[in-house]
This record gives sequence, C-alpha cells and structure tokens, in this order.
Amino acid sequence: MATKLLLTFAICRLIVTVGLTLDPNELLRLGVDGQLSVDPSDVETASLDFGLLTRVEPLAVLHPASAQDIAQLVKAAYGSNYRFTVSARGHGHSINGQAQTTNGVVIQMSGSKGSGLASAGKPPQTRVWSRERYVDVWGGELWIDVLRSTLEYGLAPKSWTDYLYLSVGGTLSNAGISGQAFNHGPQISNVYELDVVTGKGELLTCSDEQNSELFHAVLGGLGQFGIITRARIFLEPAPQRVRWIRVLYSNFSAFTRDQEYLISLHAQPASQKFDYVEGFVIVDEGLINNWRSSFFSPRNPVKISSVEANGGVLYCLEITKNYHESTADTIDQEVDSLLKKLNFISTSVFTTDLRYVDFLDRVHKAELKLRSKGLWEVPHPWLNLFVPKSKIADFDKGVFKGILGNKTSGPILIYPMNQNKWDHRSSVVTPDEDVFYLVALLRSALDNGEETQSLEYLTNQNRQILRFCDDAGINVKQYLPHYTTQEEWMDHFGNKWDRFHQRKMEFDPRHILASGQQIFTPTLPSSSNMA
Repeated sequence: MATKLLLTFAICRLIVTVGLTLDPNELLRLGVDGQLSVDPSDVETASLDFGLLTRVEPLAVLHPASAQDIAQLVKAAYGSNYRFTVSARGHGHSINGQAQTTNGVVIQMSGSKGSGLASAGKPPQTRVWSRERYVDVWGGELWIDVLRSTLEYGLAPKSWTDYLYLSVGGTLSNAGISGQAFNHGPQISNVYELDVVTGKGELLTCSDEQNSELFHAVLGGLGQFGIITRARIFLEPAPQRVRWIRVLYSNFSAFTRDQEYLISLHAQPASQKFDYVEGFVIVDEGLINNWRSSFFSPRNPVKISSVEANGGVLYCLEITKNYHESTADTIDQEVDSLLKKLNFISTSVFTTDLRYVDFLDRVHKAELKLRSKGLWEVPHPWLNLFVPKSKIADFDKGVFKGILGNKTSGPILIYPMNQNKWDHRSSVVTPDEDVFYLVALLRSALDNGEETQSLEYLTNQNRQILRFCDDAGINVKQYLPHYTTQEEWMDHFGNKWDRFHQRKMEFDPRHILASGQQIFTPTLPSSSNMA
C-alpha cells in the first residue's frame, strides 16, 4: 500500500508538471515492483553528476527491481498520452549531464533504496558461468563488483576502465577503455549478449546473431537506442599478481615510438608482450604527487629538473605484466627482455609488485585520499580526445608544449590503441587510422584563488585546444563526447551519422531516451504517432 501511495504521488506530480491526461490508477496497473520516488534527496542526486558542470532536476527517480520495471516505464513514456523523457543513470560519473533529464524520469540503475526495495526485491544478481567463461550482470552493476564476483571463480573480464566504480551499462554505452584495449579491444569488443529496453519499451535480447542491429547500435551508442539491463561479458583466467613499471622519457618521438612498438605485439604469445600499456604527460612537478601518480614514493621524489626535459615536458610510459605465483621465477626475465628494446631514460625505472585486484582498483584508493581532503566533489571539466597517430606529434607541440604552459590541474593520459580491435559496426566513432591515441585531460577545477585552476580558465583552455586541432587539421574525435547542437553531432559522427539517425528512428522514434546527450530533441505526441 505504501508503495502505491508513493507511486500515486509521483504520478500526480508528473501530471501537474507535464500535463499528463491519463488517470494515475492506469499507471499503477503497469506492474512496477520498484520504487518511483520524488524524494528531494533522490531528485537532488539525480540532478548532478561527477562533472558538477550542470544541474538538471528530473521529475522523479525510478529505483527498478527488474528489467520489466524499466520496460513498463519506457512503454508508458512511449504511449500516446505521455510526453516525458527517460534517462538511465549508473554511478553518476558523467561529466556534462549526459544522464540527466528535465521533464522526465531518471532510472537509478546502480545501488538500491535499501529498505525501500526490501519487499519488492532487487535487480538480478551477477551469475558467473565458469565453464563457458562469461558472466551475466545487471546493467547497473559496478565493475568493481563484477570483478569481485568473477574472482571467486578464478576468472575476470579481459578489458577494463582505469576506475572500477562505474556501471556496466554506462561504460558499454561509451566504449570502456584502459591499458588493455590495445590487446583485447575496448569493453564493447568483449560483450557476448545484451538485454536492452528500447525506446518503445520493448525488452529484447540481442547479440551478434540475434537482433544484431540493436546490439551494435547500443554498444557505444550513448544511451540513444536502449537501456542495457543485462550484459554477458567474456572472461579469462585471472592472474594473481602484477608487475607494475613506469619509465620516463624526455623525447616525445622516442616515447610514442616505444608505445606503438609495444601495442604492435598484441598478436604475440603472452610471454612476449606487456598486458597493459598506458602513459601520461608531466608538465609540472606537482603532477608527480597527484592521484594518478601516487606510484612514486614521497621518500624518493622525481624532479623534472633532475632530468633533461625537452621543452619542460616529460612523458611517463606505464606498463604491466600479469603473472601467477607459480610462474614468478620467469617474470623478471620476460620483463627485462621487453624493456631492453625500449629507449627510456635509463635511470628512471620505477617498479612495484602487487595483487591483480589491487592494481585494477588503484584509482579508488587515490579517490579516498582526495575525498578526505574535500578534493573529489569539485567540478571536472574533462576533455577526452582520440587523436590520429599521424598527428600526435603536432598535438604534442601545440598542446603539451604550447597551450598547457606549465600547469595542468590534473593528470593527462596518453596511450595508443589498435583500430583493428574495434568493431566498426558499433556506434563509436574513432579516427580513420590503424593506430590512434587517447589523450585524456582529467583536470579538476578548484576555487582556491589560483586562476589556472579555476573552472573558467580550464574550460576556456579546453576550447582553445579544440580550436587548435581544427586550425591544425588534426581530425580528433571526442571520447565521452559533448556537443550542444545536432550540426556538431553530425560532424562528430561523420559518415556514421546516417546510420546512427536511422537506428534512432527504429529503436527510439519518439526520442525518449538519454535526452541529456542533446543529440535529438524529444518529440511531442501527435495524431500521426499515436500507438
């Protein structure tokens, strides 16, 4: 009874706000087992994200108990007498309000309402198929929990993100990348099957063989075609330990040449390649001590002045080798054999050894430190770019050694990936070259009186970087893209736009889903689309 009263209240609010003409009792018969909430704390949480750059209040928040709850809600929105939007929210790690919606309902996919769902049940639990080597997970499950579940069977997913407190549905709607992508591809290249609620409220199972157009549309589809409620992820035997190595370069050409060599080894036996290849740019000594670089011991600080930095910039190659304790006697030989072929500064080798799970969860430990200092919940004007290999030297000269000056306000990641590890049938857009780089400027804006750390300064600098790329003919593609006009989106997708638009018309013709991406404008009911 309490659930029905709360649901009635939420529906009445929708009626008052957006002019629904349907009797609330008809929505009560939709069979939603979760909780549709208008609690101010729920609404406030759903109105913000990690970026803290926008704030948009939804009309209500749904805490689903099943995929059927989501299908019922979307079907109601698709119905002729409704005109509200629906956005799925995972752990709220978007930057520019992509999971927000006004005049609509946010579906809180990650977490639960605790006692509020005690009688209604919770979304299905993770199920590991150890013999088949895959795992079925709820779309709102966090990757850290997926890891914990699969490790109980000695297994783990192949491809990761650097930060594991992200939802499965969230990363699969973008791509999901980290240092393993050169070898295994992004996370979207490691999915066997999905359950998806389309913009029509249909709950469909899709894969490469079944409903394949929907399958490829949703992967990297920015939430435009459906809400992922279940994902079947490929697994591999999990290593026990990781040898984690960082080496420094003062010469950008040597740095990128070595990175590109290492990712070219992807087809070699495991003993003849690294398992993870990333890197980052150091333009000021403060970066050494930030949350991505806690690897360096405070008792043994690295100073840019101690090495001959070219243009005041250093580059750090970050690599790992996975192993089992039973093969620990060969790990040194394998690592040394690979390092001998690289041209880093010989005195700059930093090595540590740790458990596999501790390496994968490395960013979360730094997050806890930042939270304790009040430096986590601040604006994050992040800019993530895919840069073609042929233009990465121009980018270095114009951005790393030019626009950025000697202040960064956060880490700058840079590492290459192999195009042939990406499926062109997905919705993701990448540069049209065999190798392209991720350049991720992961800056935090601080209100501390320092102009170069202010939100306005960093936002303007992002615009300056994008203008430089346009002027220099560097055909970058944004990862986790953010645009405000359809013309910009059409330019982003390029020759993929027509198919992207066709898929939208097929799977979400009323433009109900993920309106926070600002790709399509929601359509109002009319006599021509009554259904």
